[in-house]
Amino acid sequence: MYRLALFDLDGTLADRQSALSDAVAGLCRVHALAPTTEQWLRTELVDRANAADFARLREVFGLDTPAAQLWQEYVSLMAAAVTCRPEVLEGLARLRKAAWTIGIITNGAGDIQRAKLAATGLADLVDGVAVSGDLEIRKPDLRLFELAATRCGVSLAGGGWMIGDNPAGDIGGGHQAGLRTIWLRGRPWPDGLPTANHIVDDVTDAITILLNETSE
Repeated sequence: MYRLALFDLDGTLADRQSALSDAVAGLCRVHALAPTTEQWLRTELVDRANAADFARLREVFGLDTPAAQLWQEYVSLMAAAVTCRPEVLEGLARLRKAAWTIGIITNGAGDIQRAKLAATGLADLVDGVAVSGDLEIRKPDLRLFELAATRCGVSLAGGGWMIGDNPAGDIGGGHQAGLRTIWLRGRPWPDGLPTANHIVDDVTDAITILLNETSE
């Protein structure tokens, strides 16, 4: 088995929800948007965001600012607000030192996800990144897992691990891709989904499991 570890980004390596709250508040403050507009944004962007959301925002509330500008401002605000804890960055550095190949596989628009990776320092610690916006497909689609492995310079045929917080997208998708899985508990677990190989409360616990693994 390869020492390949594919990680989800939002809710696994990075705190998207806190960043989302800060970014939406900042955008609304800059444009003096009403509380009802701010609440609309928080609801619409709770799971994911892309440029089309800001075209709808502009249309629904009759804003003068171009949608493309609103989107780029949001991307910049998210990049400024998103965080990855130092102990997570240190854990990934330890994995690399232990000869693990590290990839990130994430749903979302390419520009915003890569802005987060650059801002948090994660981009410097991984071998490859696959974003759903690259192919207009989303986890658990096998093609996104294949892209992640390819961008890491390996093949899914060699096996590896998938680590994430989304039961269907991360764990279900990882299982379909032939990977062993580690789930960060929190979301409801759907009926009929194969269980993860390990269940943890924090991604640092998942990194510890990987570091304790020996090559097979």
